[in-house]
Amino acid sequence: MKIAELFSVEGYGVLVTGGASGLGLGFTEALATNGARVTMLDIDPKRVASETARLRAAGHDVRGAVVDVCNHAALDKAVDEAAAAYGRLDVVFANAGVDSGPGFVGGWVGSGRPRNPAGALESYSDERWNKVIEVNLNGVFATLRAAARHMRPRKSGRIIVTTSLAALKSEAVIGAAYMAAKAGAAHLMRNVALELAAYNITVNAIAPGFFITNIGGGHAHNPETQRAVAKSVPMHRVGFPADMAGLALFLASPASAYLTGQQIVIDGGWGLGEVD
Repeated sequence: MKIAELFSVEGYGVLVTGGASGLGLGFTEALATNGARVTMLDIDPKRVASETARLRAAGHDVRGAVVDVCNHAALDKAVDEAAAAYGRLDVVFANAGVDSGPGFVGGWVGSGRPRNPAGALESYSDERWNKVIEVNLNGVFATLRAAARHMRPRKSGRIIVTTSLAALKSEAVIGAAYMAAKAGAAHLMRNVALELAAYNITVNAIAPGFFITNIGGGHAHNPETQRAVAKSVPMHRVGFPADMAGLALFLASPASAYLTGQQIVIDGGWGLGEVD
């Protein structure tokens, strides 16, 4: 098989949750610019409208719908509508997520980081904990369930979950609920991969390091934050959504046909430790 065929997603029916910004928008663009038909689901109506219009104007086959992944009935309906619109559902990115708020220390890198009482365990409210779990874990569960309902009868499909380096590595600057949710999503991914493997449905995860997105109020866009984090990344820079394009296409295409139940870290080497 030629390389163009191996990574081809031409004509695929694709759905991306959290698809109107950040990594989700990167997944949407990567698939749409390579000939896939993509439905982006997002909770932000303005971004859904603007990004759908922009991508359509560029000649891409993109649909948009405003959906909160915590509303499982609405999510099921949106997935059903996408599958009906395309006559198939080949790829689903379970990507929607929220920031967990501050951890128990302040600052991303360096020694002597001050303790942050607001992020301490005894200050963690049920509301804060439950919101992160509801979106970052339960929302993934609901997305996987909706995808399986369409893919299992066809005995074909690709499901890609966005987890995080935080699923593998604790980080004191991030609230604890985020680590718990992402680690849970990673293990859920493996269990679902085991269940669906016999149906030719692959289920894998992308675990990003520090990427420039709007999560957490967009703190990652702060140049000082980027410089601080980049100092501890072996590649000496932070990640951008465009850095995800190759991995997204690999996991969505025939190129990854024999890969399932895997969590692929993409972090510029951040999880390996500091070098310079």
